[in-house]
Amino acid sequence: MNIRSPSPSRRFTVDTPTLLGLRGGVDHLEWSRIRAAQLFAGRRLALFVLVANICATLTTAFLVRGFVPTWQIVGWAVSILAVALVVGFRRLATNHRGDSYASVRDVRNTGWEGLALGLTWSIVPVLFCTHAPSGTTAGLGITLAVLMIAAAFAMAPLALATLIFLGYLGTAMVVQLAMAGASAAAVGIFGFTLMLMIVCVSRARTLVLIRAAEIALDERDQTVSLLLREFEETGADWLWETDVARRIVRASSRFAFACGLDARGLEGMPFLQVLAGPSWDTGDFTAGLRTLAEKMKMRQSFRDLRLLVQIGGEDRWWELAASPRFGDDGEFVGFRGVCSDVTEQRASADKINRMARFDTLTGLPNRLMINETLVKTMAEADIWGGRYAFMMLDLDRFKAVNDTLGHPIGDRLLGQVSERLAQLMDDDHLCGRLGGDEFAVIVRDASDTVAIERLAQRIIESLSHSYEIDAHTLYIGVSVGIAVGPRDGRTAEMLVRSADLALYRAKDAGRGVYRTYEPELHVKAEERRVLELALRTAVENGEMHLEYQPVVDAGTGALLGFEALLRWVSTAYGTIAPSKFIPLAEDARLIAPIGAWVLRTACEEAAKWPSDIRIAVNISANQLQNPSFVTTVTSALANTGLSAERLELEVTESVFMHEGLGATKVLERLLDLGVRLSLDDFGTGYSSLGYLSRTRFSSIKIDRSFVRDAAKGLREAVAIVHAVIALAKSLDMATTAEGVETEAEHRMVQEFGCTKVQGFYFGRPLPVEEARALANRRWRASAAA
Repeated sequence: MNIRSPSPSRRFTVDTPTLLGLRGGVDHLEWSRIRAAQLFAGRRLALFVLVANICATLTTAFLVRGFVPTWQIVGWAVSILAVALVVGFRRLATNHRGDSYASVRDVRNTGWEGLALGLTWSIVPVLFCTHAPSGTTAGLGITLAVLMIAAAFAMAPLALATLIFLGYLGTAMVVQLAMAGASAAAVGIFGFTLMLMIVCVSRARTLVLIRAAEIALDERDQTVSLLLREFEETGADWLWETDVARRIVRASSRFAFACGLDARGLEGMPFLQVLAGPSWDTGDFTAGLRTLAEKMKMRQSFRDLRLLVQIGGEDRWWELAASPRFGDDGEFVGFRGVCSDVTEQRASADKINRMARFDTLTGLPNRLMINETLVKTMAEADIWGGRYAFMMLDLDRFKAVNDTLGHPIGDRLLGQVSERLAQLMDDDHLCGRLGGDEFAVIVRDASDTVAIERLAQRIIESLSHSYEIDAHTLYIGVSVGIAVGPRDGRTAEMLVRSADLALYRAKDAGRGVYRTYEPELHVKAEERRVLELALRTAVENGEMHLEYQPVVDAGTGALLGFEALLRWVSTAYGTIAPSKFIPLAEDARLIAPIGAWVLRTACEEAAKWPSDIRIAVNISANQLQNPSFVTTVTSALANTGLSAERLELEVTESVFMHEGLGATKVLERLLDLGVRLSLDDFGTGYSSLGYLSRTRFSSIKIDRSFVRDAAKGLREAVAIVHAVIALAKSLDMATTAEGVETEAEHRMVQEFGCTKVQGFYFGRPLPVEEARALANRRWRASAAA
């Protein structure tokens, strides 16, 4: 819709030629409306001008009787009345209205009317005054002056016609007086005529400016009315208006429809009663309605005020804005405002808010809502001096389920975990999902420490029960870390950090347990952080080195190879145990570069040994998750010249818990290179005969704990060692007994049929020089034999 709305504040100029109709204005459309207003004003005053001409004619005829022949008076009177009647009826017959349009020609043609009147009235000074005595001449002059004044004011809208009339008649009077020798009177009449012409132009300009402003305001009002009508007809909003008593006045059809009432029935009803609905009789008003009543009582403007209304038994949300109205005398007359139905917008906002604060998979509060609730809980507890608790939960063995059975099963498992957690919560608790397999519980009142621990134990027991999903019976567990505030943290970040440290402690304790935060955990965490920083630069600083432990034939004791063992001697912290820094390297994602360095260094050293001496290198499951690890092995073999069959990679059973990440595929590619594989610590993890049948291992390593216990005669350990050796023989695999430290342990593994032995009984891990000397000495001994 294109609406032209001139601004009333812009400057509107009126030049004289345009005012007189001698040329069109700059804004032709606007000036055509102004010219129509000029013609309309002339039409309204046409009878006045006609009466003025008739009165002046009769007065003049009366004054000149007896001095001018009667036929001349009658002829002149008939002429002037004829012209006046023609001009008057022409003005009355015009079809132009105040809000119509007129052309420049319409205004210009009025000049002929002024000329006709000027010619007929100029007869009076030219003919009649020359025959009349001085007293009569003065009377005639006064009559003409009054006529000119009447014309200057009554005919001012038609400035061209008025100026022609005044100019022609004034000129005739000045010429007559000048010829009669009355120079002073001639000058006076000239000045009088000029003044009237100026007044006429000024008055005409003022009328034009007023009309221009009216046109602009009228167009603005039409625009506003059109917009309001369109707003009422097409929008989901409506206008409302009240009187001083807050009763509805001029109720629109849309407002009535929105209220579910008839417009006539709505008229005069109290506005607040309409909004209150059924609650008007009970007095049970909403907070929004009370706020609205207070605003209207105080006669204050308001906007974006939302309140709940009931229309036809359905709850709707309305948003109101209004301003008080005042009369011309400043007296308050009521309110006028606009109302919108925002039910759908509110529902959408609620949905968006829920999506932002609730987990889409489980329906539990997400990390954002948990954090907001924790901050609110802590603030409320600080007011009344209460205690609160935060539990961090991490599912045990969930990753194995997700990797082996797929994400759809994992997602459904998380759903069942969430249902069990929700059933354990009461009004004082809030549980939510932080992400992945991490959950959290907020306890608003933690004054009873025993109750918190009981809740943690119930959570562990509930989540540890079996799950039935698509014919799969799944078992997982959960580890719980507990932090109680404000003791363990006065901010949300500190409390979550403390619970996380407690959870880390629970995992170290074997999982499936809960642990509470203790201050020394922060000390350990800081130690871990500092150690991680040092670990990041350990290889570059030359702080790491390899030691080599001999692997011998179980029957003959002949040297078969070495296992490369990583050692770290920090310049700042001294010797650090592998059990401490290897898990740290895996958590910090440093195991890949460190492992690559170990592999290159071990291959480079093994290339200097006799060709039948093998080197064994431990490989982390995290390294096998990266397909580029095959390139790392290939590069190490190619750069050092070590044959692939002399390299044995040792992996633990945890590798097979990452099948979904491609670890077994990487193993297959390594086997294709000719590299040997050894299954380390068999029987201590997630043992499965399926792993052995699917992967071409060259040997199985028996963990030291079984060797030690079997040597002591423990039946379970003896049975396991026998079974592992028998299994390896059936699969054509070698067996290596780890941790053999005594003669008795050596004889035991020999009797059981173990093929290789490794342990302190045959040699501790050796520095590189000693290992190289041992390898070469054995080679020289063999050569001498």
